[in-house]
Amino acid sequence: MANAGKIHIPDDLGDVIDDEEDDDWKNWGKKTPTPSPQFDLNPSDLDNMDPSQIQAEMIKHHTGPLFGFIKLRLGVLRTPDEVSEIAMKWSKVSKTGGLEVKFMGVDLSTVMFTMEAGQDKDELKEFILEQPDAYEVKIGDVVYRRPGDPPLEEVIEMLRGETGNSFEGHEKDEL
Repeated sequence: MANAGKIHIPDDLGDVIDDEEDDDWKNWGKKTPTPSPQFDLNPSDLDNMDPSQIQAEMIKHHTGPLFGFIKLRLGVLRTPDEVSEIAMKWSKVSKTGGLEVKFMGVDLSTVMFTMEAGQDKDELKEFILEQPDAYEVKIGDVVYRRPGDPPLEEVIEMLRGETGNSFEGHEKDEL
C-alpha cells in the first residue's frame, strides 16, 4: 500500500516520442519571413502614378527600419522633463503591445521615433494617434492625423491669433 500513489519513471526515455509542440512553438524566435512577390509593384502601374503615390505605395510595403516624428498637441506648455516622460511612457506601453519602438524627445512639441520592423507601421500609427498628447505623426513625407483634425499650420495660426505672437518661439524650443 505504501507504493500505491507512486509512479515509477525509468531513466531510459529513448523510446518516448515528444510531439506535443505546435507550429507556434516550433517557429518561436525565428525571424518573420520577407513579404512575398505578390506585394511587388508592377512597373506598368508606376507609369500611371505621380511620385507621391509611388512613395505612399512603397511605404505600405516597407519592412526595414523606420523613423518619424510626432507633433504633440500645441497650446500645452511642457517642460523638457515632461516631453521625456511622454516619450518614455510611449516606449514602455508600445512594448506591451508587441511594438519595438523607441521614442525620444526632440523639442518641447516634437517626439522622434525609431522602429526596427517597418511592417508594423500601421499599428504604430494607430497607437500614436490614440495617445492624447499626440497631434500628428509624420513618416517619410506622409503626415497622419485623426479624422477631422485641421493641419498643424492652421492650429499654429489659430493659437497665434489667440495669444498674439507669444506662441512663435515655443515650437522651436529644444530639449
